Amino acid sequence: MKKVMVKESISRKGLDLLEREFEVVYAPEMAREEMLEEISDCNALIVRSATRVDSEVIEAAKCLEVIGRAGVGVDNIDVESATRRGIMVINAPQSNIISAAEHTMALILSSCREIPAAVNSLRSGKWERKRFEGVELYHKTIGILGLGRIGMLVAQRCLGFGMRVIAYDPYISSERAQRLGVEMKDSLEALLEESDFITVHLPKSSETYHLIGRSEFARMKDGVRIFNVARGGIIDEEALAEALRTGKVAAAGLDVFEKEPLPPNSPFASMDNVIITPHLGASTQEAQDRAGIMIAEQVAAALRGEFVSNVVNLEVPAEVDEEVRAFLPLCEKLGRLLTFLLEGHVDEIGVEYLGGLAEHETGVLTVAVLKGFFGKVAEEPVTYVNAPMFAKERGIAVRESRSSATRDYVNLVMVRGRRNDKEIAVGGTLVGLSNAERFVHVYEYDIDLGPSRYMAFFRYEDVPGMIGKIGTILGEADINIAHMQVGRKKIGGEAVMGINVDVPIPDEVMKRIMRVRGVSDGKFITLW
Repeated sequence: MKKVMVKESISRKGLDLLEREFEVVYAPEMAREEMLEEISDCNALIVRSATRVDSEVIEAAKCLEVIGRAGVGVDNIDVESATRRGIMVINAPQSNIISAAEHTMALILSSCREIPAAVNSLRSGKWERKRFEGVELYHKTIGILGLGRIGMLVAQRCLGFGMRVIAYDPYISSERAQRLGVEMKDSLEALLEESDFITVHLPKSSETYHLIGRSEFARMKDGVRIFNVARGGIIDEEALAEALRTGKVAAAGLDVFEKEPLPPNSPFASMDNVIITPHLGASTQEAQDRAGIMIAEQVAAALRGEFVSNVVNLEVPAEVDEEVRAFLPLCEKLGRLLTFLLEGHVDEIGVEYLGGLAEHETGVLTVAVLKGFFGKVAEEPVTYVNAPMFAKERGIAVRESRSSATRDYVNLVMVRGRRNDKEIAVGGTLVGLSNAERFVHVYEYDIDLGPSRYMAFFRYEDVPGMIGKIGTILGEADINIAHMQVGRKKIGGEAVMGINVDVPIPDEVMKRIMRVRGVSDGKFITLW
């Protein structure tokens, strides 16, 4: 009989489901040292967010087949080490979306009517009706940052309160938002300037870290109220504390923090106009039941060898043709490159396969493009299973075409993102016996550049000295250019430069380059 260790509490229903087929070690209180011994013969491990499943745990688990996270994120799991060992990592991404949306509304309503402060006042023997004069939601404007599943649920609830709902999410179409009664804004700045309330529902990434800082607070209305039940670190906490002290921000509701548990010396702990809760977004009985049942079902299916839908590190099915399989990493990178270059919603993603590749079944490559495209913007891990669902939810049409004719390459993959009349294309191929990846088309220009973790692309007037000016700025910032390629269509027209760099290019350096006369566009990209 296979053995499952449940290291943190899940619902009784989930445990019952597992106990029907497997030996279950239920050990929420087990010390780490004991866990490292006990896990040696376990076939599955189920955790929540408190247990750190690092390489030490994974190495100690000699028989482990699957790790289940009863919740959304997998930040506490070393997915790379698990993948290296061939261990499946799964989660329960939809278990807490309703509870997170409702907790957001609870913070908003409690803030408007100053419920915690009023309760404490009354308990201290006071009767301060005038002090606790609240504000209504009716006819106020709420700005939602991130219109994914949770953001959509919050929007629906706010519409029920008679609020004007605006949102900023460059990967959601205005048409889809309008059908829900939500008005999309073209920029973060526009949302900040118009909102009476702001709520954050974004994934945490290098792009969203400290997305809301001092300059963003300066753009907001005086007396704005801001809420975060998404991820700590998206709001610059020092800047928020300063804005709360000055009255720029009237009140805040925070369920997540950059450092958790919240340090005792946090300024928010002593501020009456801040409601703080200890990461309770998923903490409802129903959400816990859903998470426990979902992860138990998924783990049981994995141990039986059946299909599992929420695999974070899902490998491509073995039946994929080897020639097609070789293109999978490149297609993911093309999708991610397109995300950076487009910087916003697309109405359609078209994938064209040229050359010998067109003779094969390429559907999995199209999914790989979508996986790369949404990996930067989705709230939950994107896999080969759920990537097409993200496109459907965002109203993005996905087209695939093939042609055996190709002028310059044995095989070529072209990916095009279209929004209204605007189209951006990227293309790639594999070359040589080692199948080296190459980007061979960026924007509308042919180029030849290998992918790297840190890259940048610049569009500029093709006049003497431009390459030197850009290179000089990077050199002064101590940023080494590993490789560079230039593409153009005619002398004296527009050109595109692609570079591989050894380290990230800071925003201030990119801004310096953008101020160079003749440079029309610049993008720094972290591909992985």
